Amino acid sequence: MERAELESIVLATGVAEKRGGFVFLCDPQWTLAQRAEFRRLTQPIIENRKSKIKQGWLCIPTGGTGGGLKFARHDERTLGAAVRGFGRHFGLKRINAVGVLPLHHVSGLMALLRCRHTGGRHVAWDWRKLEAGQRPALGRGAWTISLVPTQLQRLLRSRAATAWLRKFALVLVGGGPVWPDLADAAARAKLQIVLSYGLTETAAMVAAQRPEEFIAGDRSNGRVLPHATVNIGRGGVVRVGGRSLFRGYFEERAQRRRFATGDLGALDAEGRLEVLGRHDAIIITGGKKVHPAPVEAALRATGKFTDVAVIGRPHPEWGEEVVACYPAGKRVAAAGLRLDGLAAYQRPKRFIAVRDWPRNAQGKVNRARLRAVVSGLADPGGERRG
Repeated sequence: MERAELESIVLATGVAEKRGGFVFLCDPQWTLAQRAEFRRLTQPIIENRKSKIKQGWLCIPTGGTGGGLKFARHDERTLGAAVRGFGRHFGLKRINAVGVLPLHHVSGLMALLRCRHTGGRHVAWDWRKLEAGQRPALGRGAWTISLVPTQLQRLLRSRAATAWLRKFALVLVGGGPVWPDLADAAARAKLQIVLSYGLTETAAMVAAQRPEEFIAGDRSNGRVLPHATVNIGRGGVVRVGGRSLFRGYFEERAQRRRFATGDLGALDAEGRLEVLGRHDAIIITGGKKVHPAPVEAALRATGKFTDVAVIGRPHPEWGEEVVACYPAGKRVAAAGLRLDGLAAYQRPKRFIAVRDWPRNAQGKVNRARLRAVVSGLADPGGERRG
């Protein structure tokens, strides 16, 4: 893939802006404050950087779960490596995709680029139409679709949508942890599920299962793709490298060779990656560490929550207390919840209904916003002690 071709594809998405020697992918749903921040970040290059940027000219927004506007710099080499590695890992020469994730996000963009690079067909489809029962017809060949866990959960509620998903060679699931009940439901539906791991900084996935591994009971994030390297650094932090690694953030000019992700993980003897959660999401309560993911899985297993996020709230005695947040609308009685497998210190001490649930289009909860909401509530409504 040459630069001119990639630039043409990106600009044709309608969500890109060219400024100086850079091209920026922009979220159409940015707030006025985010738009102002974008102008502030990019004004210096309009004024001072007119030369053509050779590497890292394509800037893809990444905010993680903590908010704040940040861009990872990629180019035709990093994205091309990711496309080729994907094809080799799954043994696909021609890739077709139904794209329901936004094109300003790396997962949506990479679905499009895999199709264009291999001569496949890309069908852009609005998620709301898909959820409402309007599904595009699939042509011949191997088709793929990328979903976040909450999207998969909603489609599995419909027999017709589930039957449609069975037609895909790969149902790629990422953007957040898949809880056990959802994984079991997908397995019973006999879907070709692929659990994966990737970031904007790595041009999407760097580790992924193959469908037969999921069917056999594997619930890891899979093995490392051919174009990438993954190891576990100090404190259990996942470190990534390889040909698809970004050139650096927009504010940086130094070349990146390896990236400490901030995610905690482990590699087993067969090279399978298991991501345990964010390092900065760990809750320290009474000197004990609580990882949100297993607590959230236990809460989902009760069947009482359509969505839930576990965070830490400052506590004068314990340092932090474990708090379960869920979207307002359905009151959940904390008393009587069976949270099998959780130690006493892992169990939420408060349950808080949040009116404006901060989950983005990629399925990630903005935990920083949740903490701000919860910390600002002295005696919040909808709160119950566990």
